Amino acid sequence: MNVVEPGSAGASLFSRVCAILMRPRETWDLIDAETPQISELYKSYVAPLAAIPAVCGMVGVFGLGGIRIFGVHLRPSLTGAITDMVVSYVLTLVGVYVLAWVIDELAPRFGAARGRTQAFKLAAYSGTAWWVAGIFRLIPAIGGLFMLLGGLYTLYLLYLGLPKLMKVDDDRATPYLAVSLVVTLVLTLLIGALSSCFTNYGGPLSIDT
Repeated sequence: MNVVEPGSAGASLFSRVCAILMRPRETWDLIDAETPQISELYKSYVAPLAAIPAVCGMVGVFGLGGIRIFGVHLRPSLTGAITDMVVSYVLTLVGVYVLAWVIDELAPRFGAARGRTQAFKLAAYSGTAWWVAGIFRLIPAIGGLFMLLGGLYTLYLLYLGLPKLMKVDDDRATPYLAVSLVVTLVLTLLIGALSSCFTNYGGPLSIDT
């Protein structure tokens, strides 16, 4: 079964997002039985959803007048905002693949079944909550809080999906999950750090006091 049926990409994407967010247990069972190509899943699911926080972050920071920190108003340049968006988006796409690779490589250590496609489905679909929460980056004042909530729900989705997709035994599921969560956190921090190093909002900032 493919993730996206011909001629219904938008509807399939929306229905899958709603399903994984609202009925995660049942949806992971459906995902387990699916056999998409990794490239297909990238194109039809990861790529459009991962663009949400990147694009909304640019609009929120630049389009709505910049950010305010301790009474100092920072206004990035248009070039800087676009650069930050592109780098953040690319690093997110890379991060999904790296996380899937790590989960797959760790599988034998915990008696789980290796499967690059299974691991990629886990990494891709568990990121849904984080990416959807990126909509709130349109409002910088509250965007961080909602991104945090989205991140926590993403970890919960990973917790539910790991045993189903990687077939790990119950007595080994907890340490496998713990290592996977640590890797997820490290990758997230790494993506943020690399994005900051490459961009620093990508250009000059005008400061209004």
